[in-house]
Amino acid sequence: MYKKMFVIIFILLFLVGCGQASEKGKLKKVGLLVPETINDQVWGTKGYKGLLKIQSELNVDVFYKEGMNSEAAVREAVEEFHGKGVNLIIGHGHEYEGFFRDLLDLYPDIHFVFFNGDAKGPNATSLNFEAHAMGFFAGMVAAHMTKTNEIGIIAAFEWQPEVEGFYQGAQFENPNVTIHIEYVQGFDHIDLALEKLDKLVAENVDVVYPAGDRYNVPVIEKVKEKGIYSIGFVSDQSDLSEQMVLTSTVQHVDELYLLVAKKFIKGELESGNLYFDFQDGVIDLGKFSPLVDKEFKNKVLKYVEEYKKTGKLPNE
Repeated sequence: MYKKMFVIIFILLFLVGCGQASEKGKLKKVGLLVPETINDQVWGTKGYKGLLKIQSELNVDVFYKEGMNSEAAVREAVEEFHGKGVNLIIGHGHEYEGFFRDLLDLYPDIHFVFFNGDAKGPNATSLNFEAHAMGFFAGMVAAHMTKTNEIGIIAAFEWQPEVEGFYQGAQFENPNVTIHIEYVQGFDHIDLALEKLDKLVAENVDVVYPAGDRYNVPVIEKVKEKGIYSIGFVSDQSDLSEQMVLTSTVQHVDELYLLVAKKFIKGELESGNLYFDFQDGVIDLGKFSPLVDKEFKNKVLKYVEEYKKTGKLPNE
């Protein structure tokens, strides 16, 4: 009798354990917080498309809120999401590291995800694009296509890996090129980015890489008016000018969010800082301008494939 009772208790404990494990990896609902808007056709739009991919492919309810750019707004939104049963919240930007910091312990049943930060705690993950290589290939294209041997990058911050990558790629392709680097200290400083562009134009720069997700479209539009080449950022921006946008360094945020959600379901979403690159299918080069000669285009694409296989750039 005691043996039979022991077996029953063991089975019950096993089932409870399985239920808890299943619950832990169960994706209930997903919430997305966007600092500005989902209609910017670049960063915000990419994030929203990722949310829709999660909804359609994983069949879960999703929610989003725009204008989430203050601690008070984020705190209120997280409480609302929690009330709706959301257990995966994505902060669509680097600023959410600070916004989420005091919420991690308050909501241990929610996993918090954000960009370009340092994640602390068992329920926090920072996503980081390994942007050095994409900057390298952008630099190669810029250095190959310049006629003045003056090229420029308008970056948001000094810490962006694509800045050093752009410099190295340009030097690799064309040792005679001069690389002008300007910083605006923010992804949404459109007016300052346009001022920096005027400075670059005055310095005879004829290829510009606007490496900021909220000012790159205005910069490319103005560059196009001046008959100067550009390289797109975040999205494939060949639609802005099929000829004058030489290529784009595309960050597939939508695919990354779907990948994160799938990892969460499998119980494989690690806390801490995660890094993603060409090899993960979330970074790529966009459509090339027909003005880029075929031989050079094929050379760059060959380098990209070699990098995917070996992790080594052509200058290494």
